[in-house]
Amino acid sequence: MSEASTILVAGTASHVGKSTVAAGLCRWLADRGVDVVPYKAQNMSNNARAVADPDGSTGEIGVSQYVQARAARVPATTDLNPVLLKPRGDGESQLVLQGEAVAHYSAGEYYEDHWDDALTVARESHARLAADHDVIVAEGAGSIAEPNLRDRDLANVETARRSDADILLVADIERGGVFASLVGTIELMPGDLRERVVGAVITKFRGDRSLLAPGIAEFEDRTDVPILGVVPYDDPGLPEEDSVSLPSVGERAVHGGDDGAPDARTVTVAVPRLPRASNMTDLEPLAREPGVRVAYLPLSTSLEEADAVVLPGTKNTVDDLRALREAGFGAALEPFDGPVVGLCGGYQLLGERITNAGVESTDDIDALSGFGLLPVETRFESAKRVEPVTRELSGVGPLTGAAGSVRGYEIHMGKSRLTGDARRPFPGDECREPDGAATERVLGTYLHGLFENRVAREAFVESVFAAADCDRPSGNGNQDGTNGAARGGIDAAADRAAALLGESVDLSQFHP
Repeated sequence: MSEASTILVAGTASHVGKSTVAAGLCRWLADRGVDVVPYKAQNMSNNARAVADPDGSTGEIGVSQYVQARAARVPATTDLNPVLLKPRGDGESQLVLQGEAVAHYSAGEYYEDHWDDALTVARESHARLAADHDVIVAEGAGSIAEPNLRDRDLANVETARRSDADILLVADIERGGVFASLVGTIELMPGDLRERVVGAVITKFRGDRSLLAPGIAEFEDRTDVPILGVVPYDDPGLPEEDSVSLPSVGERAVHGGDDGAPDARTVTVAVPRLPRASNMTDLEPLAREPGVRVAYLPLSTSLEEADAVVLPGTKNTVDDLRALREAGFGAALEPFDGPVVGLCGGYQLLGERITNAGVESTDDIDALSGFGLLPVETRFESAKRVEPVTRELSGVGPLTGAAGSVRGYEIHMGKSRLTGDARRPFPGDECREPDGAATERVLGTYLHGLFENRVAREAFVESVFAAADCDRPSGNGNQDGTNGAARGGIDAAADRAAALLGESVDLSQFHP
């Protein structure tokens, strides 16, 4: 029996709102003086953050557990997400245990040869959290009722049994069939877990709640599980856990702007929807700026309507570079004359050359050419850099005029060196090497979280409006933070999530 009590926020499926409910519950409990900490035994996501591990070094965890730690007002460590799987394509994922990358494995290899290691790490992390805190808000993964995964389900079945958890079941009504999914989930759950379900929450509801009354009554009669609340459709603004919320390849979606429709004071930041995109949360601060539309575009789309381009991070730079070239993106990018920014893998793509490429690709390949917009050569190495960082920004290129300390994190393989004349957005000092490269309109950096910093975000947005030759609309937009990281953004979103939950869900039984 654990020292701390555990609440498992489980779902009927993926993307039903578990992360938001867990974050809101963490902040709601923390606001009432409860020593609460988040936990997710196993996560699958390419959106990660660099944090400390229990021995003081650094590692990476899924972004949702970083956000939930902020909501709980506790330091984020690798114990919060001890097992992280980062998909890289071709049926493989990078296995990260206790924040440290191990290797790439297929699903079969992971479950047959490495799941016991993952189980051990997950149990050790939970034990440390249980010893140091009063309440653990654990987030499940996908559906809690998958018979084919029952014997190796770390995030749901193992967590519930190991911690004697109370289970809060979350279902998304926007998908349709919410009562069928709730009843079916409970029917398929193992008997011992079914007995632990203390209530269910319906999320993303639009309309008149009274219309649900007959369905709620029948569900409660059938299952003897109470519906604790119906959460209205409202995005509190928390960073997305993964890329499920982004459009599929071949679709076009626009986020940001006043109503999504372009006008004389709206600019469009084009983001190619990379097949292996990672850390797409880097773009979310831009999408909250007035007049800025962030458009996630198919690789073959023309850039004629774009005012700026941001190349995001990628879990596999080499294969995504090939995909971009095959789609003709290079031909579209070459004549583009607006601001261009590359973040991490996007920075590597903008360089002249990538060497020792076989370290990342599944093919035996040594070198290939980048897009050549920056005089940079990147050499891949097996070592991975994972570190939260604070750097001094020198405003150059698309960030002209920006200056001061910025905070973010680095998660990448490979080292990049200048091969010609370029300015450094982060010149470095006696403790840190220079990072990035910039020309008059193109900039690349390994710093994730760049646009969470107001000073960098403001400079980029100003440069985009200037290049588009239009006036920027008034309004503060996402004006959280100063020259440091935009801490207020996540904290304010956590407050909104807690308020949303507190106003629509009966949480009284979760307060110790």
